[in-house]
Amino acid sequence: MRLHLRRQKACQSDEVKNSINLLDFSVTSHDRERYCRLMAAQIKTFSAFGKSSARIAVLLLLQVALVGAFWSSPAWAKGPTCSALTTGNDISYPQCGKSFPSGQAFGIVGVNDGLANNANPCLGPYNGGGASTSELYWAQMTSSGTPSQPKAQLYVNTADPGNSVADWPKASNTSDAYGSCTTVSNGTIGANSTACAWQYGYNMASYDAGLLANAAEALNNSSIPGSVWSYFWWLDVETANSWQAGSLGEEMNLAVLQGMAYVFGPARTPIRPNVGVYSTSYQWGEIVGSVSGTFLGALEDVNVWLPGARSEGAAASNCTATAFTGGKVTVTQWFSHPFDSDYSCVG
Repeated sequence: MRLHLRRQKACQSDEVKNSINLLDFSVTSHDRERYCRLMAAQIKTFSAFGKSSARIAVLLLLQVALVGAFWSSPAWAKGPTCSALTTGNDISYPQCGKSFPSGQAFGIVGVNDGLANNANPCLGPYNGGGASTSELYWAQMTSSGTPSQPKAQLYVNTADPGNSVADWPKASNTSDAYGSCTTVSNGTIGANSTACAWQYGYNMASYDAGLLANAAEALNNSSIPGSVWSYFWWLDVETANSWQAGSLGEEMNLAVLQGMAYVFGPARTPIRPNVGVYSTSYQWGEIVGSVSGTFLGALEDVNVWLPGARSEGAAASNCTATAFTGGKVTVTQWFSHPFDSDYSCVG
């Protein structure tokens, strides 16, 4: 989140920054700013004491007392319980050739151009420009970072158009969780089956991995890896894209997402820290139905990035929502101008 300039000033002095770093608490940026202003006032009051270690110790004790009073105040008692201190932004193809956000702790970048089989033209350098025109560069190199949120994260569009599209697979080219993808109509098209749906998802994710590799290669920066397993990947699951209907359609939709997750990591590692789902409970239910637990396969217990809030406070409150995957809500999104903002639900 980009704080207003008047709010930024209270937290700028080294004394205030250091006093915050000594503490281990979780607040919203609004309440954190209240604390900054209070602390700045205290430091100004006691600055006449000088810099001796004894007087600094007295100041620190007064700061601790101030913090205790602050946390016990009615205003804090009614504040959000979410444990985030940091906010970020997400951007994609609509921001190509424009100014990117600044001051973010983490950045989430769209790999596609609105559809699962299209490329975001500014994932790497845009239109012959330099590194600063790349959204991947923006996320990795200009984010301040947080212990629990990778600086650069990626999201990909998802869909299940069925076997009416030209890029629907006709055969399996890897170990398919649903068996072998076969053809119909005398071998002219792939079957509209869970096996072919899984392969379609695998193919789309492999395409995304290639887009990442190409962008990283073009940037030619050792701090920006091109390996798919170097990033956290969010599957953007929304009803606006193409999905199949009915109970069998829901099974195939889930198979597509599982195929994508296999490429990005969960099926290949003992734990699944690098794939999550961006969606709402309603949209998730419309697309994959009411399946849960082990029936989710590679998507069981993955983290959720939850959209829908209209303010930072509402985004913070959404941190306590139940994750439809059985995992945790670790990021929430709120719609702000001119960029979408994201709230970290983990410290």
